[in-house]
Amino acid sequence: MSANTSVRSAESILSSVISGERLSCSDALVLMEQASPHDLASAAVAVKRRISGDRVYYNNNFHIEPTNICRYNCRFCSYRRSASDPDGWNMSLDDVARQVACHAESGITEVHLVGGVHPEATLEGYLDIVRLVRRMMPEAAIKAFSAIEHIYVFDKAGISFKDGLKFFSDAGMDTLTGGGAEIFEPSVRERICPDKPSGQRWLELHKAAHELGIPTNATMLYGHIESHADRISHMDLLRRLQDATGGFNAFIPLKYRHAGNRMSHLGECSLEEDLRTLAVSRLFLDNIPHIKAYWPMYGAEATRSALSYGADDIDGTVADTTKIYSMAGVKSPGLTLDLLREMVAEAGFVPVERDTFYNEVASRR
Repeated sequence: MSANTSVRSAESILSSVISGERLSCSDALVLMEQASPHDLASAAVAVKRRISGDRVYYNNNFHIEPTNICRYNCRFCSYRRSASDPDGWNMSLDDVARQVACHAESGITEVHLVGGVHPEATLEGYLDIVRLVRRMMPEAAIKAFSAIEHIYVFDKAGISFKDGLKFFSDAGMDTLTGGGAEIFEPSVRERICPDKPSGQRWLELHKAAHELGIPTNATMLYGHIESHADRISHMDLLRRLQDATGGFNAFIPLKYRHAGNRMSHLGECSLEEDLRTLAVSRLFLDNIPHIKAYWPMYGAEATRSALSYGADDIDGTVADTTKIYSMAGVKSPGLTLDLLREMVAEAGFVPVERDTFYNEVASRR
């Protein structure tokens, strides 16, 4: 992708995108590097309103992280432990059942399953977890595992992506998580997660899910060694897949957090860079309906700002059921449904509780 920014001004590009024109990669790069924060925010909110009006979504969910022991050793990861590490864990089915039981009467509409790729993980072991959660929470949607986890057990079992995903669907899985995408650019991936499956395989797994009628989300890990052009290239590959399948519900830019990992010396990007990335993603990804500002990653105050830059979803109650960002140094308090509603309303938008598929849930008050 060319870095030539002389073709059109940021102002001209923003005017065009507000009018409904699809951004090119070179246009998006101009916006990422040259547009004023105020102009980016105004354009992103205008596009957001065209797609979802004044609504901002949240849900009642919790996470189960069966293990943080992982066969991959990504340089950016603060969550991963080896099997011999005293901070490592690997839940039994009884452990999973106890965690589910803690939330059984709380009106949960989504259970989010994701963790490390344990070297001894098997397809049947993962399916057992999904079956257990389905038995205990028959009304909740199950968002089960990242593409990286699926790829590992499918390869190990010697089955195709579609055959493996059918097993998960039959077990009770409704959708996949968006994790493991990181940055698709191979030269960056080689430096930050060289032993992880390629970005191409991530895309192929999600394409297989979409072709089976299984919707998914997509993520991008930003703010480390990647360039702005790498971010836009990543989003372009997602947009192309979405043109072909229409299977992505939401895009979630995930900020690199530096505590406790082997890239800590890089520090972290600024809040302005976070907001700029969110706004450009809303403008560029014209075919993905929702842009999520994941509050456990940003924190509550930054999430309020994100809603003025085109995000229309903040995720859910989550609280202390995920350690992926807390182990990277993020101190985020638990948020109740009332606090999530207040956060959205204080930002000037209409709070809407949703289910996993963005259907409105009747008010609980």
